[in-house]
This record gives sequence, structure tokens and C-alpha cells, in this order.
Amino acid sequence: MQNFRFICPTDFIFGKDAENAVGEEIKKYGKKVLLHYGGGHIKKNGLYDRVMENLKKHKIEVIELGGVKANPDIGLVREGVEICKKENIDCILAVGGGSVIDSAKAIGIGVYYDGDVWDFFTKETPVKKMLPLGVVLTIPATGSEASNTTVVTNSENGHLKRALSHDCLRPDFAVMNPELTYTLPPYQTAAGGVDIMSHVFERYFTLEPNCDLTDRLCEATLKTMIKQLPKVLKHPENYEARAEVMWTGTIAHNGILGVGRSEDWGSHMLGHELSAFYDMTHGATLAIIIPHWMEYVYQTDIQRFVKYAVDVWGIENDIFHPEETALKGIQKTKEFFRSLGMPVSFEDAGIDGEKIEEMAENCTKNGAVGGFVKLEKEDCIKIYEAALK
Repeated sequence: MQNFRFICPTDFIFGKDAENAVGEEIKKYGKKVLLHYGGGHIKKNGLYDRVMENLKKHKIEVIELGGVKANPDIGLVREGVEICKKENIDCILAVGGGSVIDSAKAIGIGVYYDGDVWDFFTKETPVKKMLPLGVVLTIPATGSEASNTTVVTNSENGHLKRALSHDCLRPDFAVMNPELTYTLPPYQTAAGGVDIMSHVFERYFTLEPNCDLTDRLCEATLKTMIKQLPKVLKHPENYEARAEVMWTGTIAHNGILGVGRSEDWGSHMLGHELSAFYDMTHGATLAIIIPHWMEYVYQTDIQRFVKYAVDVWGIENDIFHPEETALKGIQKTKEFFRSLGMPVSFEDAGIDGEKIEEMAENCTKNGAVGGFVKLEKEDCIKIYEAALK
């Protein structure tokens, strides 16, 4: 196990009617808030009105910025930065899923910088601090409500999608009411579930030995999703299943599963390019990439994939044919994603392979990606090509 330092200061307010706490929480940081959200969903389901009423009750002045897309764009982030500076905003409240939260994080760090906020994502400028940030989570998926990461797309500059990590990017508080996820479309619920599982995969597949505790925590997290996600899709208003999925999303990406172990993140980098070029939902890109990444890298440590097959999927271990056991685990992963209604190939998603070389070029623009296996441009091309059908 490696040495580590783990910081997760986010205050979680979890359960029914939890959104009624937003005004009291915002008051801790000031009296003027930027309310950041996506489209009309929070207005249709009444959440917008409840949040606004609660903020008004606590005499919080609200400046709004909606319009966040599934892959948050730097253009809206820049607009948010300008608003916060002009209006002397005390705190940002992100109401939505990972895209809204990531956009809010980028706005929050941009407030303290005189240059272009995109500089942070091109690694030219170090992050120092972020405006206080609160979250009302509506989509369990990215784990952004507790993570130290933000992902933003620059559609003006070659479809670049870039991630940035810093501990100051963790929200100050996160309001999490599983009931707010009842009206999510099945596709979005499933894509969020795959995203949650992917955050575990990126940590579970490691070359670091002697990580028994976090191995077991990863396996438990994956098995929880395998058990609860089909329940949620079959019975959307099953509160207990929704609660399990929502909290699992937080645990999967707040960093606790990765302490003491090297991580991968190659699949995410490959998936980001699909999102950037084809505007695909993040979880759907990962459903395509992950099984094919597994097939490409499993021989690096067959026993790690045997452990995955046995301890996560319950496959009987054939000690004389470990490769067969490993491949069965990968196949179960692909079958599970397909059972959720997720695409597991380019063909399933209705996209072609014309951009493969360009995506691979962008993916490795700053060097090889991944920790379990270092993926160069040619490796990325081979994984994309394997995923075509």
C-alpha cells in the first residue's frame, strides 16, 4: 500500500426533503448566491420553486445562470465567472447532476483569476481556491458532489474535453434527496449507474499490491450497483434502492476507494473523446469503452481480472484456465451494461469510426494515458477499433 493523504470536507445532508436545508447552508457563506442549473427539468418537477422559496425565506439574493449542457462548455463557464465578479457573488449553488456541478466548480475557481479560466485545464495555471460551493444533487453518476475533480469541454478549440483535479474543488456541502431522482429517464439512470461503476473500475484495476481493504470496498461498491441498479430501473420510485445508488455514487468517487493504490483513468480519457466529438452521455461512452479496455489490458495481470470475475460476479474460478475465468468476468460486464440498455459498441450508439485517429490524437496529446497500462496513441486506436461492433 502506498502512502496517502485523504481530505474530504464536504458536509452531506442526505434524505427525504433534504433540499429544505439549502437556505440555512448558504447563509454560512453570505447572502448572495449564483444559482446554476441545466435545462427545464428542475422547473418541471418543482425543485426549482422549492429551492427558490427556501432561499427567499432565508433572505438570500439569487442571481441565476441556467443552460448547462450534458458536457459543460467553457463558454458558459466564462459567462458565470463574469457574473460572479460583476455581482460580487458570495457562494454558488449548483442544482443538477455532474455537468452542472463541474461547471460550477470551474466558475468558482475562475472568479479568483484574471486570465481565461481555460488556462486551468491546459495546466498553464495552478488552482489556488474556489468560491464556496453548495450542491443539490439530482443525478447520481459522476460523484462530483464530493470529488476533487471537474471536467469541462472546449467546443471552440477542437472538441477538447479536459479534467482538472484539486482538493479545493470539493463542494462545501451536498444536499442529497433520493426522491429527486424518481423522474430520471431510464437511459439517464442507467448511464449514471455505469459512470458510478466506472469510477470503481479505475481504482480497482491497479498494479499496487497489498490493498486488501480497498479491494473489498471496491468489490462491495460494484456488487451494490449490480444488485440495486436493476431494481431502480424496474421500480423508479423504490426509495431504498434509489438511496443505495445515490450514496454509492458518492462513495465511488470521493476518493476513499483509491487511497494507497495507483489508479488508471485510461477508460475515462478514451470516453471523454467520444463525448467531445459525438456529444454522447458520459456513462454511455464508458459502457462502450470499459469492456474493450478490459479485453485489451487483462493479460497485464490476469489474476487481478480473475479476482474481479470471482469476487464481483461470483464466477467459479477455473484454476487450470485462469484466462477463461478472466474473460468470463469481462463478458459479464458487457452483458450487464447491455441489460441496462446501454450501448457496448460504436454501432450500438449509432456512431461511425471516422474520428478514431483524431480522438486518439487528442486523448494522448499530453502523453500516454492510464496507470494499469500506459496507452499510447496506437493503443487507443486499437481499443476504439475493437469497440466498433
